[in-house]
Amino acid sequence: MPINIVLNGQSRSFESLGESPSVDALVQELGLKSDRVAIERNGEIVPRTTWAQVSLIEGDRVEMVHFVGGGC
Repeated sequence: MPINIVLNGQSRSFESLGESPSVDALVQELGLKSDRVAIERNGEIVPRTTWAQVSLIEGDRVEMVHFVGGGC
């Protein structure tokens, strides 16, 4: 059964995450490096140390920022 969330302002459906997936599972599904990501769920920052324990539920609003290095 897919879970539907709002990710960075866009409705997204994730089939492979299963029921009540963790924030950590979402980061892995998106193929992001966890040490370069900041996450907010329903208006509250989710500390990286709790990602595996924080479950996503249908309709959650998730804001995710992925930091990228570079420059001159």
